[in-house]
Amino acid sequence: MNESINIIKYSGDVVPFKSEKLINSLRRAKATDVVIEEIVEHIKDTIYDGITTKKIYQMAFNMLKRKSRVSASKYKLKKAIMELGPSGFPFEKLIGKIMGHEGFDTKVGVIVQGNCVKHEIDVIAQKDDKHYMIECKYHSDQGRFCNVKIPLYINSRFLDVEKQWEYQKGHNTKFHQGGVYTNTRFTTDALQYGKCVGLLMTSWDYPKGNGIKDRIDQSGLHPLTALTTLTKKEKTMLLDTGIVLCKEVHNNPILLNQVGIEKSRHKRILQDSEELCRTK
Repeated sequence: MNESINIIKYSGDVVPFKSEKLINSLRRAKATDVVIEEIVEHIKDTIYDGITTKKIYQMAFNMLKRKSRVSASKYKLKKAIMELGPSGFPFEKLIGKIMGHEGFDTKVGVIVQGNCVKHEIDVIAQKDDKHYMIECKYHSDQGRFCNVKIPLYINSRFLDVEKQWEYQKGHNTKFHQGGVYTNTRFTTDALQYGKCVGLLMTSWDYPKGNGIKDRIDQSGLHPLTALTTLTKKEKTMLLDTGIVLCKEVHNNPILLNQVGIEKSRHKRILQDSEELCRTK
């Protein structure tokens, strides 16, 4: 098969199939070279003109899962984050955990008084003289991007909160900044506006090398929804207990009993959780 096959992305755009993208995503999941070659050759022999990226992903994931559960969990990171729904609160907690790992003192779901009105802030993060107001925009559909209305709205809220912060003791020397985190991507206008007004803009893969996917890989803070050893119902029950990370499952194995998971399955679940916590 030559690489003149056109595929359909989640956005509906039609683009040529590039095996390099598949290879890179499998490498990021720590699949071995032998497994990567096997999967890529199978995909190249199987795909057809007009196939969706969703179908290609599912084919690759199913093959990878048979070879390595942990690599499959890493490969499905984007989907795993989308499985944190339907509410956006687990995603807010995930962002709070990531920033906490990076040395910030974080609070999630906080009501603060602005200069004009009260606001519910998804994440407030502080470290040294830095004080951030973060809003999280969670999507359960890869085709949905954050358009310019999102940073416009968030910046107006930040300015109201910042004005009130400046009245507080010690805040006149602090660096204040508003920010937007999304598990999908920003439109070009959204990024342009956000950078222009000084918002901290973070998406699945932006800024390059420091997006959400990169920071999860670097920290080992994988969402529990990445585990292939849990059913969808079990993941939902664990999320309902207030935890979001594989690390929390590993550190609190009693949670598996509390949601009714058979003892015979605990070892595999905890083994995968531990491996996903590793950063090397």
